[in-house]
Amino acid sequence: MSESPAAPTEKPVDQMSFEDALQELDMIVSKLERGEVKLAESVAIYERGAELKARCDSLLKQAEARVEKIRLGPDGKPQGVEPLDGG
Repeated sequence: MSESPAAPTEKPVDQMSFEDALQELDMIVSKLERGEVKLAESVAIYERGAELKARCDSLLKQAEARVEKIRLGPDGKPQGVEPLDGG
């Protein structure tokens, strides 16, 4: 009865896309919340979850740095773009 769904191939976290990391993190949280795993495995997947969270945070920060906002001229028409943070 200890048959649990096969663990996803553990792709290196630093090579994962945001979506893949978030999906795996969600699966880990669900497993931990349901208490499906023994203590030793809980610790291991918690550590993996912490790495996945850090990866997601890093990718979000990179995306935010690349987002630009449209700069409007006095006539209200687009004049160009600038970094979102104004710097």
